Amino acid sequence: MSEELKHRTVEIIRILTEKYPDATVTLDYDNPFQLLISTILAAQSTDVKVNEVTKTLYKKYRTPEDFANANPAELEQDIHATGFYHQKARSIIETSQDIINQFGGRVPGTMEELTNLRGVGRKTANVVLGNAFGIPGVIVDTHMLRVSARLGLVNREDAAKKNAVKVERQLMEIVPHKEWTHFSNLILFLGRDICTARTPRHTECPLLHLCPTGQAAIHTPRK
Repeated sequence: MSEELKHRTVEIIRILTEKYPDATVTLDYDNPFQLLISTILAAQSTDVKVNEVTKTLYKKYRTPEDFANANPAELEQDIHATGFYHQKARSIIETSQDIINQFGGRVPGTMEELTNLRGVGRKTANVVLGNAFGIPGVIVDTHMLRVSARLGLVNREDAAKKNAVKVERQLMEIVPHKEWTHFSNLILFLGRDICTARTPRHTECPLLHLCPTGQAAIHTPRK
């Protein structure tokens, strides 16, 4: 991986930290278990919607045991607003059962252990590790796939195919290890705010001078 990319990534972090000084996970949680459940719920949903749901959900279900013993149909109704509620309810119940049976009710703090839980992939694990345990991880969600490709930091084809594992590895090579989680949160904020999927606002982006996609867009004559 070129040194130029590494230097550019450091500059990106510097600029975005100035733009978004409070960039952090926007899911509401009181402990690692709640963050894990909220991250599962956030798939194909928004953090705002998840926070609305969990405001009452975590009063009804307070422990892994509560979720593990939940009535599936009732839990589906409780999380219905987040979408894909059938699969999410199943994942939450199975994950909670695994936490109880394998870890005595404690959320594990390693990638290997977390991804051994049913319903937990690398993205969810990195959200929990980085934000609840302070263990750096690159969080590859739809925003990361889109923005990192536009910035020319990763292979565009891998990003287009949503090959999260390859994109994660490429970013791990160029982003300073201690900044993995911070970088992920910064990119998430940029992706939601300016570098949106359909209509990115190139001229408002603080990274325009570092972005080949943005440069190409503003220098392409309109038809």
